Amino acid sequence: MLFNYKVQDPNGRALEGSIEAINKDVAISSLQSKGYIIETIVSADQKSIMEMEFTFLERVSMREIVILSRQISTLFEAQVSALRVFRLLGSETSNPKLQRILSEVADDLQGGSSISRALSKHPAVFSDFYVNMVRSGEETGKLDETFQYLADYLDRTYEVTSKARNALIYPAFVIAVFFLVMGLMLVVVIPKIGSIIEDSGQEVPIYTKIVLGTSHFLQSYGWIFLIVLVILGALGYQYSRTEGGKYYFDSLKIQLPVIGNLYRKLYLSRISDNLSTMLSSGIAMIRTIEITAAVVDNAVFEQALLESINDIKNGASISSAFSKHEEIPGIVVQMIKVVEETGELGNILNTLAKFYRREVQNAVDTMIGLIEPMMIVLLGLGVGILLASVLLPIYNITVNI
Repeated sequence: MLFNYKVQDPNGRALEGSIEAINKDVAISSLQSKGYIIETIVSADQKSIMEMEFTFLERVSMREIVILSRQISTLFEAQVSALRVFRLLGSETSNPKLQRILSEVADDLQGGSSISRALSKHPAVFSDFYVNMVRSGEETGKLDETFQYLADYLDRTYEVTSKARNALIYPAFVIAVFFLVMGLMLVVVIPKIGSIIEDSGQEVPIYTKIVLGTSHFLQSYGWIFLIVLVILGALGYQYSRTEGGKYYFDSLKIQLPVIGNLYRKLYLSRISDNLSTMLSSGIAMIRTIEITAAVVDNAVFEQALLESINDIKNGASISSAFSKHEEIPGIVVQMIKVVEETGELGNILNTLAKFYRREVQNAVDTMIGLIEPMMIVLLGLGVGILLASVLLPIYNITVNI
């Protein structure tokens, strides 16, 4: 367990920090053995009601981690001690959660922990990839370069991911608004016009019957329809959190037309960049692939990488292990095969990462160029059919009068 404490040292100076112990008595004994006079000591798990209610709203963005990594790199390059680096940055950040984490990291460093071990206690902010890169920097004595590599890598990842995400937000928003407007028209506007058409006694076209029937259904059973959609959405969400569900949805994600191609290139860019960055830092190949599989964020590619690890452990080359999985393109396998005997694997992976980053950007631009005219046409057709189905019968009524 982790305990937060306030003590006075033998010289009377006030100190604050945290200590890990099996229970509170062991924590007190450990502090007293150092000559500290304990003022308060409480479990870190004991949070106020307000903290418990609002902690879930706190988050640390990737952009903040990029900036933090650059600041750490600069301070290490200036020969500032690790403890002072994290104390300083913890006091300067405006994010309460990040401030709390950096303070805890500094406390761990003061207690004799390594930087990588202190960071590993906060997996929600510092991934396995991040921690292992820092551990490699500690072993080589090049922490300033390591944090610079991390900042550059996270910056590239943030740029590619945010561009892909933003490209999907616009069409999703437009489609959602379209269905909302169509639903309101079918529930509020169409019934009033439909009553006029039905009272006229004239023959109603089949497409008008379909629109009026849909309107009547939504009026009578719309709330049931919404409840069913919410239940199906909740069940789908729960299923997506299972191992089989995650694999199914991740597989579907890379098989969708247009969007699937974008996701595939995004994951390949992430894999290539991870492998290149970690190999360049001297991390062993097996460990590099394991960490890449954990952070790729797609169950299909994760399984392919984990299966490749087993083949490599059994003596297979990297290229032959990758070639067994159709998710990994032949061009990647061939380029790895050419250089894996020369020891230039990190360089070729860096080239592949740059290639797929450009491909993601091109795919985003192409998708936006295709989606915009397609949405205009489809939305125009939807609104046109809806209006024509009610306006034409009304026109016929006015003609017959």
